[in-house]
Amino acid sequence: MEHPSGADLGIDVDLALSFAKIARILAVAPSEQAIFTTVVGLALESVDGAEHAGVFVLDNGAVSGRAVSDEFVEHIDSLQLDAGEGPCIDAMLHPDVTYCFASDLSIAAEWPTFGPAAVASGLRSVLSLRLFADRPVALNLYSRLPTAFGALDRSKALILASHAGMALHAVEARAAAIRKTEDLAAGLAMRSVIGQAQGILMERERITADQAFDALRRASQHLNLKLRDVAQRLVDTGESPALLLPTV
Repeated sequence: MEHPSGADLGIDVDLALSFAKIARILAVAPSEQAIFTTVVGLALESVDGAEHAGVFVLDNGAVSGRAVSDEFVEHIDSLQLDAGEGPCIDAMLHPDVTYCFASDLSIAAEWPTFGPAAVASGLRSVLSLRLFADRPVALNLYSRLPTAFGALDRSKALILASHAGMALHAVEARAAAIRKTEDLAAGLAMRSVIGQAQGILMERERITADQAFDALRRASQHLNLKLRDVAQRLVDTGESPALLLPTV
């Protein structure tokens, strides 16, 4: 049985294999910072027009560069943040924008403050792509040459951004699952130690479970400690101060 070649299918097999590799790399990234750092490196490798790359993130109302390829990116990022405008900010803050593209900043009129400042710093082309995560994130690609990002470059960058967004979702989902598991474990541990403390008081003072719990609760309020901490101290030390005893 003959298998069709890439030419027969009308696709670039090398390109397909390249992005399959990128998908595998991003899928196993252990943290969001690892994803940001990895996607910056992959952008420089896979998008021909990209000379510099970075990632913008909006957290708690503040924008920061979470990964940059070099100092030039830091400088361009700061120009956008100082001006409060730029293609990277537009791509990050507008959910309906897939990417923001400036083929030549020297003739672009969209960013009257950032544009001239960036050109004076040597920047001419920008391609910014929103990563679809739970909060605004953008991958920003820079070039010192005009019209650096052709149709193929933009397609590659979109595929890369899509993979990075899916990887971010996976990391966020794993983090949420871990937090849920930890919260559940903490809740079970708390109930266990409170139960032990109740048992000690019930045995020692010949009181009911409800009376023992009420004694622990009153001690917690009086000592301004969490109920679990009061119970843990009783379990660890065996001390039963008068404060813990039920009122008669």
